[in-house]
Amino acid sequence: MKIAVVGTGYVGLVTGTCFAETGNHVTCIDIDKKKVEKLNNKQITIYEPGLEALFERNIRQGRLEFTTSLEEGIKGAQIIFLALPTPPGEDGSADLQYVLRVAEDLGPMLEDFTVIVDKSTVPVGTAEKVTAKVKEDAKVDFEVVSNPEFLREGVAVEDFMKPDRVVIGAEEPRSVKLMEQLYGPFVRQGNPIIFMDVRSAELTKYAANSFLATKITFMNEIANLCELMGADVDKVRKGIGTDSRIGNRFLFAGIGYGGSCFPKDVQALAKSSSEVDYDFKILNSVMGVNQNQKQKLIAPLKKYFNNDLNGKTIAVWGLAFKPYTDDIREAPALENIQTLLDLGAKVKSYDPEAMENVKDVFGDKIHFANDQYDALEDADALMIMTEWPIFRTPEFDGIASRLKNKVIFDGRNLYDLHQMEELGFEYHSVGRRIVK
Repeated sequence: MKIAVVGTGYVGLVTGTCFAETGNHVTCIDIDKKKVEKLNNKQITIYEPGLEALFERNIRQGRLEFTTSLEEGIKGAQIIFLALPTPPGEDGSADLQYVLRVAEDLGPMLEDFTVIVDKSTVPVGTAEKVTAKVKEDAKVDFEVVSNPEFLREGVAVEDFMKPDRVVIGAEEPRSVKLMEQLYGPFVRQGNPIIFMDVRSAELTKYAANSFLATKITFMNEIANLCELMGADVDKVRKGIGTDSRIGNRFLFAGIGYGGSCFPKDVQALAKSSSEVDYDFKILNSVMGVNQNQKQKLIAPLKKYFNNDLNGKTIAVWGLAFKPYTDDIREAPALENIQTLLDLGAKVKSYDPEAMENVKDVFGDKIHFANDQYDALEDADALMIMTEWPIFRTPEFDGIASRLKNKVIFDGRNLYDLHQMEELGFEYHSVGRRIVK
């Protein structure tokens, strides 16, 4: 099948590459000439485990190509995916300008019945807006369908190739048949393709991400309560996570969620709710709690240094919003670093993948270390912001010998409390007792 994917960001590149892997001919389209040139030269533009091998193989075998020309890219395509940015506007609503601009351009270019797929996360009613834009100049039949993505950064290839479910909002029988054929190879083990009306499909993505964000935030609230009541959030997590009605995922306490999806989608759903005069109280609370949680470790850090961080050097391990990605959007590390700088501290940082992106934010305001131990040299304390595996079993003797003070502020609860006691560290985590 001939497929076109408009947009080569995170979703677009994963989508296009994985569809090519199942034998389709895929053309990805982007207005960024430098990015397209890199991609055509087999230089992958995002970090995602497992993607590069598929990317190179499908380019080499002629199933995956890239262009800046929309007209050239969609020629002959039976299905066109719109994987374009939908950033939050000033009022929290999703900005649809990129999606609608491409929709307007598509109309006169269509030559035969085409399925146009909203792959971007978009508010309820977007398909209708896209349909109206395409219809202005279209001379052939088409249908705009919704096919939200449920990709987790760090395991996106696995999520795409072996999805829990595929959600499709479509009504035209021709569209349903084409989408079934396209996704058939991905659901051979029996995982469902769920067809529904377009508006329900659009809302499904926001509902899923908002629920997961709420689950994370609830556990962070429980963690805060554990600290006040002398309980241990890890034990509480195990106690409730074995309940089949709750499940054990998204129950780890920490310094809040970040990334490109949860913050934006929760905000957008709350805004959409307000537009129909519904006060979504839970989501408003989730956003407030998460914002406060991101800097939860700043108060104990200040207390440790008698409320004076001026001139102190703080080592920061982890900059990405989660491990196995270089994505720093809404990453708690960025807010913590800015607060440390505002308080007069110096920052030495290390992350396996995200440092180049953070350099674009802070430039030479912070130090970027060669490895995790280099970041500790002459530092007064260590803060852990991201749960990269390499931070889980470090050389604690190496940490102790490099830090001026044997103190760790861990925003991801990586270490065992008894081990920290035995090693003689002062250890602050989230929802657990302080080790002194």
